Amino acid sequence: MRRTDHPAGTVHRLIVDGKNLANNLLGDPITRVVDVYVPAGHDGGGLPLLVDLVGFTAGGPAHTNWKGFGENVPERLDRLISSGAMPPVVVAFPDCFTRLGGNQYVNSAVMGNWEDFLVDEMLPAVETRFKCGGKERRGVFGKSSGGFGALMHALRRSDIWAAAASHSGDAGFEQLYLPEFPETLRALAACGLSIEAWFKAFEAKPKASEKDTLVVMILAQAASFDPDPSAFLGLRLPVDLETCELIEDRWANWLAFDPARLAETHGRNIANLKAFYLDCGTADQYNILYGSRRIHRTLDRLGIAHHYEEFDDNHTAVDYRMDVSLPIIAKAIS
Repeated sequence: MRRTDHPAGTVHRLIVDGKNLANNLLGDPITRVVDVYVPAGHDGGGLPLLVDLVGFTAGGPAHTNWKGFGENVPERLDRLISSGAMPPVVVAFPDCFTRLGGNQYVNSAVMGNWEDFLVDEMLPAVETRFKCGGKERRGVFGKSSGGFGALMHALRRSDIWAAAASHSGDAGFEQLYLPEFPETLRALAACGLSIEAWFKAFEAKPKASEKDTLVVMILAQAASFDPDPSAFLGLRLPVDLETCELIEDRWANWLAFDPARLAETHGRNIANLKAFYLDCGTADQYNILYGSRRIHRTLDRLGIAHHYEEFDDNHTAVDYRMDVSLPIIAKAIS
């Protein structure tokens, strides 16, 4: 059942061969589905392109699937475009799910070179097939881990993207990740503090708990930020497994990916974008608000134009914020 009466766009499905994902240590497939939305009355030709990076535990097709009690993203786009709130755009939804439950959309010796896949393989495949996008007419957006991906690509790949939007994107690693390490170690303790034993038990479970999801999320971050190819699935943590003391050189590898810190060194790249949007809920349960504020303050200090908003909500089920961000970045690249 559709949730809107506006003219329906078409969702096409591409299969993209991700050579940049070859030899990932997780054994994940390198052939990837990319759903592509084309608005009603268009074939894609000449339109700007947006790329949707989804949050942890999801893949791009999750946003094109039917959704109860609300719109999926194509239905949201139908409404926004038909109402005139935003111009027509093509939107790509790449499936970047991994054995570790998700993706941070950066290159990793464990997970594969996802940044290169998106830029060098996914984008050309979509733009060639639909004659859309191109330099100065590409934007990237996402929420949570997807918001982190949008932040990283905006900070480091402004040569590729012309606009970016991050909803509750991972930032401020001291507030975000440090509180999770003790609970992670308590979970590992049930398996003799062995990541391998815990993960094999996790994969064998008929049902994962919420606590399991948080542990595997931390392992996914470890695979993204500080991979160790000599370890089981390349996984190691930046803390002593018995005392939870930080291992400074490993933690430094994590911090090198923190957008709140990268804004200090790479923030001027945001000035190359036609639009940059950042928001976070004031009750975000992962404390991402504080890292978001740091990015906002840094960009303000550097004199870089951007849109920043805080809203009265937490980290969960905030897709409605796309009603604010998508018109901003779509108009900027149209």
